[in-house]
Amino acid sequence: MSNDLLFTPFTLPCGVVLKSRLIKSAMSDSLGDGKGHPTITQERLYERWAEGGIAASIIGEVQGLSGFAEKPGNLVLNAQSDFEKFQRLAERGQKNGSLLWLQLGHAGALSYAPTSTPKGPSALDLKGLTCDTLTTDEIKGVIQQFAETARLARKCGFGGVQIHSAHGFLLSQFLSPLFNKRDDEYGGSIGNRMRLLLETIIAVRDAVGPDFPIAVKLNSSDQLEGGFSQDEALMVVKALNDTSIDLLDISGGTYFPGAKSASDSAGKGPYFLAFAKQARKLTSKPLMLTGGFKTKEQADEAIASGSVDFIGLARALIVAPSLPIQWQKDENLAPDFPRFTHSPEGGVTAWYTMRITDIGVDKAIDDKFDLDIDKAIETYEARDWERTQIWLEHFGPGG
Repeated sequence: MSNDLLFTPFTLPCGVVLKSRLIKSAMSDSLGDGKGHPTITQERLYERWAEGGIAASIIGEVQGLSGFAEKPGNLVLNAQSDFEKFQRLAERGQKNGSLLWLQLGHAGALSYAPTSTPKGPSALDLKGLTCDTLTTDEIKGVIQQFAETARLARKCGFGGVQIHSAHGFLLSQFLSPLFNKRDDEYGGSIGNRMRLLLETIIAVRDAVGPDFPIAVKLNSSDQLEGGFSQDEALMVVKALNDTSIDLLDISGGTYFPGAKSASDSAGKGPYFLAFAKQARKLTSKPLMLTGGFKTKEQADEAIASGSVDFIGLARALIVAPSLPIQWQKDENLAPDFPRFTHSPEGGVTAWYTMRITDIGVDKAIDDKFDLDIDKAIETYEARDWERTQIWLEHFGPGG
């Protein structure tokens, strides 16, 4: 058995202990039932990752409001939700000493148009991206909704929450001068643009108490010219050091139309390690790095360097759901990843999302990948369409 740092327990500032340094990063698994509730497939998915030895899993994009979802497979947790279904998800996803955290989301300008009326920091009318402006009262409502969803997450038995301020969703839109053209207290200087994030952290902490993990996911940059820069991101890191968060998850990139993905522009290996090394100088908060980890050696080196405390794994846990247990046994140290002969827009995401579904239904996963990416896109889009109809019937137009 391996005795390296990767499998050394870590105590978060709030007092909660994670059994290792491997966390399943948030991904949009698109497995909600179209009414905002977990499904049996989703329960089994997170149960399998827990059985596979992960210290914690983060469920991507759990909404507090149905009107600003990223996808019709998102979960929605608010006063109208069926709490028993969420409680069952929390119970099954926290076996084997694993924790299950909800990522608190609001897609803002990137809200799924068929079920939403997108709103962001400022009005935009661009090819592929149109939205209205959030009023000050609506911004205050967003803060309270994040806090309420966090409170309900704890009530339902989940092990923590992550505030999503990355990848072009609402809180990161406020950070970016490309999205945020406001001239009030939430726009202009980086100090004003980070105000919504800081106020959300305060409200969430008040809602969950001092002994419940709160993480933040932050872009190292949005990788767009004229957007949220690394220098500004480091200023946010420094400000977050004075908050009550327990973990800072560093990522990068945005879903802004036409933007490059992190994997397109960051080269081989962990994508944002150089930024994490700079961030480490500015904060004493535990750091997690997400993006580009494909081998145990890469994870070991990042932890041993002292630059980060946790490794965020996403696609690696899709190709090998029990990878933490395997790595602890020094097995499957460099898992195989699919290599596609062509990758139409959205195709790779669709392929991985459908493979997530395979894990949740216990479909046998062998070493030979079914690389029919066109079939994956067709199945993925058909499911989105089906759940869109359910969503509209359940929540009504505009969520």
